[in-house]
Amino acid sequence: MGLTRQYLRYEPAALFGLVASARAGVAFLALRGEQGRYAAVPACEHVFVWDTRKGEKILILKGLKQQVSFLCPSPDGLHLAVGYEDGAIRIFNLLNGESTITFNGHRAAITALQYDHLGGRLVSGSKDTEVIVWDVINESGLYRLRGHKDVITQVLFLKEKNLLVTCAKDTLVKWWDLDTQHCFKTLVGHRAEVWGMALLSKERRLITGSADSELRVWDLTYIQEVKDRDEPESKKSKGSPSPGAEENTEEDETLELDEHPEERIVKCSKVGSIMREGRDRVVTLGIDRMGKFLACHGTDAVLEVFSVLSEEEIQKKLEKKIKKARKKAKQNSEEESERSVELSLQEEIQRVTNVKASSKIKSFDLVLSPKGELKMVLLLQNNVIELYSLDLSAQMPQAVRVSKITIGGHRSDVRTLAFSSDNIAILSAAAESVKIWNRSTLQCIRTMECEYALCSLFVPGDRQVIIGTKTGKLQLFDLASGSLIETLDAHDGAVWSIALSPDQHGFVTGGADKCVKFWEFELVKDESSVQKRLSMKQVRILQLDEDVLCVRYSPNQKLLTVSLLDCTVKVFYVDTLKFFLSLYGHKLPVLCMDICYDGTLIATGSADRNVKIWGLDFGDCHRSLFAHDDSVMYLQFVPKSHLFFTAGKDSKIKQWDADKFEHIQTLEGHHQEVWCLALSPNGDYVVSASHDKSLRLWERTREPLILEEEREMQQEAEYEESVAKEEQPVVAGEMQGETGLAGKKTIETIKAAERIMEAIELYREETAKQKEHNAICKAAGKEPSAYVLEVFKKVKSSELEESLLVLPFSYVPDLLRLFNEYIQQGSDVELLCRALLFLLKIHFGQITSNQMLVTVIENLKKTTISRVSEARDVLGFNMAGLQFLKREIEAKDEVTFFADATEHFEEKKRKRKKKEKMVLAML
Repeated sequence: MGLTRQYLRYEPAALFGLVASARAGVAFLALRGEQGRYAAVPACEHVFVWDTRKGEKILILKGLKQQVSFLCPSPDGLHLAVGYEDGAIRIFNLLNGESTITFNGHRAAITALQYDHLGGRLVSGSKDTEVIVWDVINESGLYRLRGHKDVITQVLFLKEKNLLVTCAKDTLVKWWDLDTQHCFKTLVGHRAEVWGMALLSKERRLITGSADSELRVWDLTYIQEVKDRDEPESKKSKGSPSPGAEENTEEDETLELDEHPEERIVKCSKVGSIMREGRDRVVTLGIDRMGKFLACHGTDAVLEVFSVLSEEEIQKKLEKKIKKARKKAKQNSEEESERSVELSLQEEIQRVTNVKASSKIKSFDLVLSPKGELKMVLLLQNNVIELYSLDLSAQMPQAVRVSKITIGGHRSDVRTLAFSSDNIAILSAAAESVKIWNRSTLQCIRTMECEYALCSLFVPGDRQVIIGTKTGKLQLFDLASGSLIETLDAHDGAVWSIALSPDQHGFVTGGADKCVKFWEFELVKDESSVQKRLSMKQVRILQLDEDVLCVRYSPNQKLLTVSLLDCTVKVFYVDTLKFFLSLYGHKLPVLCMDICYDGTLIATGSADRNVKIWGLDFGDCHRSLFAHDDSVMYLQFVPKSHLFFTAGKDSKIKQWDADKFEHIQTLEGHHQEVWCLALSPNGDYVVSASHDKSLRLWERTREPLILEEEREMQQEAEYEESVAKEEQPVVAGEMQGETGLAGKKTIETIKAAERIMEAIELYREETAKQKEHNAICKAAGKEPSAYVLEVFKKVKSSELEESLLVLPFSYVPDLLRLFNEYIQQGSDVELLCRALLFLLKIHFGQITSNQMLVTVIENLKKTTISRVSEARDVLGFNMAGLQFLKREIEAKDEVTFFADATEHFEEKKRKRKKKEKMVLAML
């Protein structure tokens, strides 16, 4: 058996060139005691926290593989809930940047997250049309709410009542009673998708944004409060009614309730609409934390800001209006004039200003600073964050842009990349600028404005760069000064490709005007200075029949390969420009190609998703590889080897062996199409650019990569994915109604169930052989029964129910006996009771019909009730103690406050007397 060839693994080294992804929203964070300064933004799979004042990144919350789809800060400001594309939710601690809790329940991307006002519960909405309520403190799911028929767009908790409001793209707004976990009311007043909503005026008003220019406003009346107000009035009424009359009123009440059974909790009545200036749909609708300001934006670059009047302000305004009405209405009585005066909706919710951003807005957040300024952070479509400030004390408030974070990335997709000859500098060029990055620090060291760039190269010496543009120009930039030295009209169409000649005296370009042009570097005298400067001159031209898509020199500079729009690759002699070979076989045009270091092989990548490896001596096709699930956009050989990398529109980068025709490794990280990549001259680094606006750096490690192991790992990953996609286990006796279990079956829950099963099997063996202790239990230093408890405690709280659901019933009797033993000892009563009740719920029929378990259940009943009542007593005692301490502290504070106030008053009195004496002396 021959030796297997070893390859070296490429690992992700860094993500850069990204300010913020436009996929999820932006959120202000109250860090270091400051509001309106720090903003959290999504950045592919990570979350960046930016200091908007300094324009610096202060924290990175690292994700796994999936893209971030939603952000929600906790009310205490210490945590950030992050929703991902695969339906996972992770809660990060903002003090250390670590993920503390993970929730898995949704089958699709998270589209809405909201904490309750205390931060103890979190509600999530998803593309799978379901809403889940999570217990953050216990780290577990409470329940799943079903009812919507399309993507959930917003979820809101009500502070005072245990109610939840959700809206979705199915045009419905639903009200949920969380005590009974059912939908008691559905608002059907929208004709199109409901994209956002907000609660205003101490939750007395609901405002919704849809696909038109109206913001619909609904007044909310809570029925219980109306009853509480009406009861004292009814008691005051004189005399008692006749029995017949009493029966009639009762009948009337029941009729009224039966007519609108959903209005027993809350009543919604539409009061009108506020017109937006934008004609398109609402993208984001939000309010500040105080509920004083409302803002919304559509698919354009304008943010519309409204102020919401408080009850006191409404009362003052109403009084002024009544005074005016009294003056005007002299002929009418005062009462009538007062009755007719009411504030319109436009007066209660007033337009403040419009904020015009520099590009399309994707999301925003508002915060009212203690100084009385309204601060707005806008996440724009073009990889920019803007911070605006609104001075509310001004007569006509105008938003002023305070800061703009742009330096960290391009405004549009990067279409070309290049490495300098010393492996240190990276060039990236997009539609508006060329940037030079330091590879080790990942800092942008130069930014130069250019036209739409399509190809690029470093001039030998690494002091200048050449850019080929969409308009057919060649632009020469000097890196030291960061200025444009020269612009040449090279082609009549786009310059699709540029290649440096191996002797480094010139380069060749191919364009959409069906020409290949040969250029040489030359030094020319500049009119403005004495020194000569670098320039380019055209020396030869090769006219072809089709548009040129890519050009490459062979390493010995004898051959030139040209890929054409007719799906062929033509090979010419460089010296005479005579035709040598034609490589045909691709079904769609060849978009990229490269020749290996020794000039024996050429690899071509096409829009037909295939890569073909050819011999350059006879032009024979060695092998055709199905490389990507979409077009192959870029291809490059690793220097001094026959290995090459390909980049595809399927968001993957793959490494191949051109000798053995094998796929070596897939570099996964980008979330959208990969446009281009570049390899460093020493082959240690790969840099890639994607439609997700990110640049990624990959580094070659010393770790050997064995293909067999790689295939096994790939198969395992595929199996885990298939497990997650399987149907969820059905709970006996539970109907597929409005509610369900919060969790979902994942590979982690299956592994947890397997660990519990193993522990129970070890316990069985130990009970069968009392003397022989199992090696594993000895290694853990515990008795087998204690070992089972340890394994049980290690199951994540959020995965407990799903793990028990997967557990076969044959293990349940042993588990119940062990639970009885543990609860008697008083260990982890809360966790064990939770698991016990869940097991009784899902296996109720089998447990009750099993005679062997009758005594176990009886014992459990006694021990559980006694232990739970003990735990409740302890909690009650502790709560009473804390309440007492709170009262003591408050009493002390009050005494201190009054002492301070008295001292302050005495000080003012002394100053006043002193001033009076001075005035008298002067007189």
